[in-house]
Amino acid sequence: MVSHDPAYKQLFSHPEMVADLLRGYVREEWVQQIDFSTLERLPDSFITDDLRAREDDIIWRVRWGERWLYLYLLIEFQSSVDAFMAVRLLAYVGLLYQDLKRTERLAPKAPLPPVLPLVLYNGDAPWNAATELAELMEPDLPATLAGFQPQLRYLLLDEGRIANHPDPSLRNLAAALFRLEFSPTPGDFKAVWDRLFAWIDHPNQESLRRAFLIWATRIGLRRHLPNLNPGELHDAQEISTMLATRTTDWTLEWKQQGLQEGLQEGLQKGLQQGRQQGQQQGESRLLRRQLQRRFGPNLPDWVDERLRQADIDQLEAWGEAFVEAPTLEAVFEAGK
Repeated sequence: MVSHDPAYKQLFSHPEMVADLLRGYVREEWVQQIDFSTLERLPDSFITDDLRAREDDIIWRVRWGERWLYLYLLIEFQSSVDAFMAVRLLAYVGLLYQDLKRTERLAPKAPLPPVLPLVLYNGDAPWNAATELAELMEPDLPATLAGFQPQLRYLLLDEGRIANHPDPSLRNLAAALFRLEFSPTPGDFKAVWDRLFAWIDHPNQESLRRAFLIWATRIGLRRHLPNLNPGELHDAQEISTMLATRTTDWTLEWKQQGLQEGLQEGLQKGLQQGRQQGQQQGESRLLRRQLQRRFGPNLPDWVDERLRQADIDQLEAWGEAFVEAPTLEAVFEAGK
């Protein structure tokens, strides 16, 4: 679980990130009517102390046709799922409406604007809390009483479950962030990182590039470079180079581990043939574990058959290919 860090909030303080978040993950027709050029973050001076105390929350507004649409983005860093998130958001949205009236951003008789409550969750455990307030209410109320109960529904984005959507080839900054955060290997991180910085290689996006650099050195690289000193890396190319080095080292490490496992099994047989067979079996077992880690625990039956029949050279070719191969099938295309 990634701990709280202001670097994450800084990323979603950029309108490009918020626009791609809505474009990529709010699959509704009305999103097509949003004028993303009007995205405006509400300044802290506008928000009361009650809302300003919410350090991980960001409030934006954007023109939706002739109206303003407010986006309440709650960034959830808790290690456990909050079962009463719907109740929390009911209170926050109420405070937002009070602030809109207090600051006279609404005409005296104007209707309240629509608000999209959005929870961005990056915990390891899947989110299983109710996303509608009604699910937490007492059931089977009389209709005349149920009509008086508050209603609220929020949109949940569980990063660990949506990291590969939309299509990785599509330009979407929010999706790139999610894939970086849940990248299983240094090679995966590097591939997304290089593509991301090609997208934002423009003088007008210097602030956004800097925000991604800060996020990567403080949070994103910790899984792959646990001993990293944030002050060591100063630009995107340095990070890419270090990841390339780490990918090579990491590949050599697991190959050496597989060699050692195989040799141990072979030595028990006391024959050279046994050593070779043990090495093949050791590399085969280790490659299978890496494939499960990358593509999921339930591998197709044909994978085990290919691993059993492969010689050491073929296993090594697959082992090098799986680091950056986009699919399971692509791994086994190597070395043909």
